[in-house]
Amino acid sequence: MHKTMMAVIAETDQPLKLGEVPRPDCGPEEVLIEIQASGLNRADLVQRQGFYPPPAGASDIMGLECSGVIAEVGSAVREWQVGDRVCALLAGGGYAEYTAVHHGSLFAIPDGMSFEEAAALPEVMMTVWANIFDRCALRPGETLLVHGGTSGIGTMAIQMAKYFGAGKIIISAGSDEKCAAATALGADVAINYREADFVEVVQAEGGADVILDMVGADYVQRNITAAKIGGRICNIAYMSGHKVELNLMPLMRKRLILTGTTLRARPIEDKQRIRDAVLAGFWGGVKTGAIKPVIDTVYPYDQADAAQAHLSNGGHIGKILLSRAQS
Repeated sequence: MHKTMMAVIAETDQPLKLGEVPRPDCGPEEVLIEIQASGLNRADLVQRQGFYPPPAGASDIMGLECSGVIAEVGSAVREWQVGDRVCALLAGGGYAEYTAVHHGSLFAIPDGMSFEEAAALPEVMMTVWANIFDRCALRPGETLLVHGGTSGIGTMAIQMAKYFGAGKIIISAGSDEKCAAATALGADVAINYREADFVEVVQAEGGADVILDMVGADYVQRNITAAKIGGRICNIAYMSGHKVELNLMPLMRKRLILTGTTLRARPIEDKQRIRDAVLAGFWGGVKTGAIKPVIDTVYPYDQADAAQAHLSNGGHIGKILLSRAQS
């Protein structure tokens, strides 16, 4: 096997380009994946801007999830074999030909699923479980509000909440087309935030028990207003700003929990715990087709710059991917 590989290289103020870099080594508890497809995430854009560096020891190549075939297995790995078709959550390294990842971050790709479809699953499913089901403890019958309802995370949150038995799923999105797509996936109420105040609509629906927000800024206070007594609000991003001025009295009166998380820098053991929970609670839905990846566009790796521009523009519904099959 060659000691080098092709990967997408990011240089300051330059378009992304393919270049030759060292191939990663496979550690004792890792597998080496020959990548076939990779998912794009907004964290990639933030990393490219210099504000979200990879954790210590992780690859500085962008890409937080991938699918492919195991090319090498570490000496301490028992449950995976060379040739297995897998998808994986990564701390970095997805925009490349090969990546090394801890065995506890892998999923076996279901029969009949393409590499592109599989690459759209690990980051969104693990993020949704970690925040909606673990951190915010959504219970069957409760009302969930998801902002950015047609993002990769939003489209998966709708499906996983429906599969779990949420009572009502409300989303916000920026167009009627996006609202229609969310409704088709299982959302009960879809709010075009350009035409309606989501707080008024959510209050008319009885309020939200759990709110997943990636907007930040003034949405933080508005989420507090939209939440039910005992509600839980989780921020996973602050696309409109992370500095806010809050009136905390409603938070106290309603006995709310306001929290936030990241996934990338968590310890390996925590990521494996999340992976195991997704496998136990939701991977069966993936196998039956009850939970499906929603894919907007697939780009070849040499068009990674165009793919990131598409993601940055925000008009997509579902995931944007890179695929070696198209390169």
